[in-house]
Amino acid sequence: MIHVNTKVNGDDAEFLCDTRETLLDVLRERLNLTGVKEGCGTGDCGACSVTMDGRLVCSCLVLAAEAEGKEIGTVEGIANGEDLHPLQQKFIEYAALQCGICTPGILVATKALLEKNPDPTETEVRYWLAGNLCRCTGYDKIIRAVIDTAADMREAS
Repeated sequence: MIHVNTKVNGDDAEFLCDTRETLLDVLRERLNLTGVKEGCGTGDCGACSVTMDGRLVCSCLVLAAEAEGKEIGTVEGIANGEDLHPLQQKFIEYAALQCGICTPGILVATKALLEKNPDPTETEVRYWLAGNLCRCTGYDKIIRAVIDTAADMREAS
């Protein structure tokens, strides 16, 4: 077992993990951050997307031990307490979610996109989300929600 110190959603976190254990498993089972979903376990669907030091990663492909000293961001860290992030508001407004398996990963991915590029084109949004699979909604509502959020956020700043 390895002792890991990290930050998750801005809070200090520590845990013990086996050297073969994934970050996904630790987030869900040890830290009770169940918004991170396991869809495929092979990095193909994006349901487990989190940020690690600002970089978008599939937590099913990252060993938990690699989180040592890193800053991890999950869907649980997107809202500010009771106040939803503008992306979350727009996903509700546009009905850009259904079953909820892909939604947390898509929210994490699109937040990361908007932090890097506050004015993405539709093509850029589609490219950025190419690693996130949705089997329920299709992508049009998701893309519209992201582009509308970007416009609102630019206008607000």
